[in-house]
Amino acid sequence: MTVIVVGAGAAGLATAIFAKRAAPDLDVRCLDGATKIGAKILVSGGSRCNVTNRVVTERDFWGGSSRVVRHVLRAFPADRAAAFFESLGVPLHEEEDGKLFPDTNRSRTVLDALLAEASRAGVALETGRRVTAIVRAASRFVVETADGARFDAECVVLATGGRSLPKTGSDGFGYQLARGLGHTCIETTPALAPLVLDGDRHVALAGVTHDVALSLRINGSTTTRIGGSMLWTHFGISGPAALNMSRHWHRARLAGQQAEVLLNVCPGETFDSLEEWWLTQDRVRPRAQVTTVLATRVPASIADAWVAMSDINPETTLAHLSKVDRRRLNHALLDLPLAVVDSRGYSYAEVTAGGIPLDEIDPATMQSRVCPGLFLVGEILDVDGRLGGFNFQWAWSSGWVAGQAIAKASRA
Repeated sequence: MTVIVVGAGAAGLATAIFAKRAAPDLDVRCLDGATKIGAKILVSGGSRCNVTNRVVTERDFWGGSSRVVRHVLRAFPADRAAAFFESLGVPLHEEEDGKLFPDTNRSRTVLDALLAEASRAGVALETGRRVTAIVRAASRFVVETADGARFDAECVVLATGGRSLPKTGSDGFGYQLARGLGHTCIETTPALAPLVLDGDRHVALAGVTHDVALSLRINGSTTTRIGGSMLWTHFGISGPAALNMSRHWHRARLAGQQAEVLLNVCPGETFDSLEEWWLTQDRVRPRAQVTTVLATRVPASIADAWVAMSDINPETTLAHLSKVDRRRLNHALLDLPLAVVDSRGYSYAEVTAGGIPLDEIDPATMQSRVCPGLFLVGEILDVDGRLGGFNFQWAWSSGWVAGQAIAKASRA
């Protein structure tokens, strides 16, 4: 049986490898439009490749049915992914928040190991082969490429990714291929993308990193809360908290909702607990300046900016801080609206939200419910994970499920 895998990124390579491992007699060919594949793997995780996470569950993902995501993840969980890479000679180590990186701290190690295993297993990898059309003919597929080549196959796997990082080859054409085979597509937006702020207040804070809590308020009600580190930049905000929030802001805007992002620079505090903290500091350090005391809780530049923003003289001491000023400062510390106007878009997004609906695939096989013999894996589906190795784990898990199902079908 011939299998054509369209796309040789993480999900495509995983599918091809797992299928060939389970059924060595399969003729598996990976077609990719790029001349040098694996660009997204190479740039991921700051070029260190956050392969997976110590703990991965459906709660780490957004998009389609949690039940479907759970089913796929449990078929090939994170510990098996780590063992798989160990077997390829790529041991992983754990860093903050459970992130697993290769011991070499080089994404090239991950890509080279996948390519070497694909070659060892007998996967035919053809680069510079951009697929332009897939036609279902009776019980077979005809796959056409831009250079005029045609491939016949009993099975096709769409592993084309989404629209994120288009310079790596992800331009969203896979959605068009899927539509041509009967699928629908949930409108996409960038996800895990830095957020752009209006005005210039953030410019003076560029380079400052600290822990925050971000909230998304839609039509007056808070719908999403995300904590973590945030980085101020010349254009707005980045870092894990901002990146994770970006998909929610985009999806709300796509739905035509009034979306507002609120910033808490004292995560874990309430208005009452912060008020009590100030009163305690006043009793202990009445002569200390407000900015000096606040700088024990947040970076000094944040303390200076928030005190100035609250119209408090920077030389004001705790003894001279009025109740009105203190309460105004507390509100700014806990609930500051951020003037988000956009994200930096697909060019900087690490993943795509939206895609082929999960109810159009069988989670036990990753096979299309509308086009027998067609399998869909990875980012092309309506699944996007938070920052921390979760999107790669979805690639490994969905690739394993598809690979096993294809191998089983070849023996039927």
